Amino acid sequence: MLYTSLTSAAGFLSLTLTPIPPVRVFGVFVALGIGIAFVLTILFVPAYIAALPEKRLKALLSSKQDASEGGLLGRAVEAVGARSLRFAKPILVLTVAAIAISGYGITQININDNPVRWFKPSHKIRVADSVLNRELAGTYTAFLIMKQDRDANTGIVAAGDSAMQGASDAMRSRWDGLKAGAETASKQEVTTVPDALIEATSDLVFDTAGEESEQWQLVQTALEEAQTASKTFQNPEHLAYIERLQEEAEALPLVGKTSSIADVVKTVYRELISGEEKDYRIPGSTEGVAQTLLQFQSSHRPNDLWHLVSPDYRESAVWMQLKSGDNQDMVSVKTDLDAFLAANPPPEGLRAQWAGLTFLNTVWQDEMVGGMLESLMGAFVIVFLMMVLLFRSPVYGVLAMIPLTITIVFTYGLIGLIGKDYDMPVAVLSSLTLGLSVDFAIHFLERARAIQGETGDWRETMSLMFQEPGRAITRNAIVIAIGFLPLLGAPLVPYNTVGFLMAAIMAVSSVVTVILLPSIMMQIQGRISPPKKKLATTGDDTSAPLATNKEQTA
Repeated sequence: MLYTSLTSAAGFLSLTLTPIPPVRVFGVFVALGIGIAFVLTILFVPAYIAALPEKRLKALLSSKQDASEGGLLGRAVEAVGARSLRFAKPILVLTVAAIAISGYGITQININDNPVRWFKPSHKIRVADSVLNRELAGTYTAFLIMKQDRDANTGIVAAGDSAMQGASDAMRSRWDGLKAGAETASKQEVTTVPDALIEATSDLVFDTAGEESEQWQLVQTALEEAQTASKTFQNPEHLAYIERLQEEAEALPLVGKTSSIADVVKTVYRELISGEEKDYRIPGSTEGVAQTLLQFQSSHRPNDLWHLVSPDYRESAVWMQLKSGDNQDMVSVKTDLDAFLAANPPPEGLRAQWAGLTFLNTVWQDEMVGGMLESLMGAFVIVFLMMVLLFRSPVYGVLAMIPLTITIVFTYGLIGLIGKDYDMPVAVLSSLTLGLSVDFAIHFLERARAIQGETGDWRETMSLMFQEPGRAITRNAIVIAIGFLPLLGAPLVPYNTVGFLMAAIMAVSSVVTVILLPSIMMQIQGRISPPKKKLATTGDDTSAPLATNKEQTA
C-alpha cells in the first residue's frame, strides 16, 4: 500500500515540473489527497474493524465466499492465466506487434487544441461558433505588432543639442537643466522627455527676447521636427509595408479580414479627396498622413485610434480575424506570414511580434507539450528507482515498469490512430497513467515473489497467482474503470475523453499485468530467482500460508 500510494503521488507530483500554474496546483492537490487517503486507510480502517463487535465480525467472515470458489470472474481469470502460460511466446510476439503498431500511432499524434471544441458539436456554443465564422469575417483574433526598436528620445534630444550649437554658455547651462527636468518628469510618468522639452522651449520663446528667443525657437523647431520624424507610423513608406502585409494575410484561407492604421488613413483620405475608390490610398507625405489621422480623431472618440497604433506612433497592430481557433491553424497563419516577413524584411528599425488570445493559446500549447514531456520523463525515472528500491532488484524494477510502459505506449498510440487531438486533457492523463498502471504490477510482483519463496516453483506460483491475487487485480481494474465511465455522459468533451481513456488505461494495465507479466517471468525465471526445492511436509508441518488459496483468505 505504501509503495502504490507513493508511485501514484509521484505521478501527480510530476505535474509540478510543468510551466503551467493550474496544472501544478492540480498535481499537488491530487498527490496530497492520495497521501491523506493512505494515512486514513492504515489508521481508520484497522481501528474501525477492531471496534466491531465479535458477533458482527463472525457474520462478515461467514458471509465471505470461500476463496477457492471465484465465481465466473475467478474461472475466467484462471482460464486466461493457464492459456497465458501455455502460449507465452505467441503472447510476447503479439505484444511486440502491438507495441510497433502503437509506436506508429504515436507518430501520427496531432498536437492541437481549441477550447470551443471542448463542447460537443450539438452544443449551442459550437453551433453559434460555426455559424458566426461561416457568415462573418471570423471570431478568433490575432495581432501582428510592428515595433520601432530605435530609441526615439535619444534622437530627439540629439536634435535639440545640435540646435544649441553656437548658443551662449548661459543658454547651454539652462538647456542642460531642461533636459534633467524632462528626465525627472519622464521617470515620474508625468510626461515624456520630448514633450517636456518642447513645452519648456516653447515657454522660453515667449519669456525671452531678441537673439535668445530666436535661439530657443530654433531648438523648439528642431525638437518638433525630430519628434515628427520619430512617429514611425505616420510615414507613408511604413504604412505601405503594413498594407502589403495585410494583402498577404488576407490571401490566406484561414484569415477572414485584417484591420490596421493603414485602413483608417486610406478611408479618411478617400473621403477628404473625392469619396471615390480611386482615392482609397495612402497619402504621399507624412503631413498628409498626419492630417487624415487628425480628421479621424476629431470625428471619433479620441482613444479609438489607439486600438491600432500607440500614441507615439511607434507601435502599430495588424488585427487579424481568423475563421478557426484551432492552434494548428494559428500556427499555419503564423508560419506563412513569418515566411513573408523573412522574404520581405520590414523597413529598417521595424520588428514584428505576435500577440492576441489565439496566438497565446499556441504558446500555452508549446509550454504544455514540453512541460508534460519533461514531467513524464522525470516521473518515469523516479517511479523506476522506487521500484528498484522496493524489490531490491533492477530486474524486478524493470518488470514493474513493463505494464506502465506498454500502457503509455498503447494509450497514446490509440490516440494517434483514431485521430484524437493531443490536447490539455490528454496531456494530463500521462500522470494518471504513471500513477495507476504501476500499482497492479507492484501487487502482482510482490505477491508472486512471496509465493515463489514458499513453493520454490514458478509454474506452481503462477497457478496460484491466477487465483485470489489475479481476481483481486481484475476486480480492482473493473471497479476503477466503471467509476470513470459516467464521465462519458458529461456535456464536455474533455470529460468524455478522460472517462474513456481512464477505462482503457485500467483495462490495458490489468491485462498486461495478469497476462504478459507471467509470460515474461516464465521465460526469465532463472534470472528472477534461482529455483528452490519445495520443502517436504510431514504430519503437523503444514504447508506455508501462501501456498493455498484457502489459507490466504482465512
